[in-house]
Amino acid sequence: MNVLSAFKLDGKTAIVTGGGQGLGRELALGLAEAGSDVVVVQRRIDLAEETAQDIQKLGKKSLALKVDVGQPENVEGMVKQTLDKFGKIDILVNNAGVSGWIPAEDLTLEEWNRVLTTNLTGIFLNCKYVGQQMIKQKSGNIINISSISAFIANHPQEQSHYNASKGGVNTFTKCLAYEWAKHNIRVNAIAPGFVGTPMLKEAGEEMLNIWATLNVQKRIGDPAELKGVVVFLASDAASYITGHILVADGGYLIW
Repeated sequence: MNVLSAFKLDGKTAIVTGGGQGLGRELALGLAEAGSDVVVVQRRIDLAEETAQDIQKLGKKSLALKVDVGQPENVEGMVKQTLDKFGKIDILVNNAGVSGWIPAEDLTLEEWNRVLTTNLTGIFLNCKYVGQQMIKQKSGNIINISSISAFIANHPQEQSHYNASKGGVNTFTKCLAYEWAKHNIRVNAIAPGFVGTPMLKEAGEEMLNIWATLNVQKRIGDPAELKGVVVFLASDAASYITGHILVADGGYLIW
């Protein structure tokens, strides 16, 4: 097999949560560019539809779905609608996430649950219901979006609940990789550093400049730079990789 052909995703069906904007949009487009049909999942259906239309312009099939990943019935419905249209699910990218900056002593249980429900429980629910289908298929590929915040205490912002959620993602990823290897399912995660998504840019230019000094490349990443990473992990080029957390952070964690 020619090495470049190992990266092709022709004939695959992928689901990307949070795929309507920011990093998720670029990941969805990257999978489509590599040949996959893509289901775009987002709370805001208008954003999901916009990405789905751009995927269709690439010559691939796409479906836009309004889903709250923290609600089991929403996730079950997502799986059913995907199977009704495509008949299978080959790739799941769990990208949907939220953040917040609050000192730990001021965290309310409501805020803690808001972040953990989307960032960790949402990934559990998606893996559970999509994983049940992948087990039936005896094949599948799951990619969870973690963060360098799973490894560090961020500064200057205070966000212990966000970091805790991403630490959970890393360990959950490794556990699933072990449990589902026997079903021919690979489970990995991507841990981005500071990437210029709409959510990050809301922090303002001053914060962006501070974060840019914290990695060796001295810059904020572009969401499109993660396209190749997700295609690699989703493809046969990564067939011997499972339970891995792939860090893409401009060298932040080498300090």
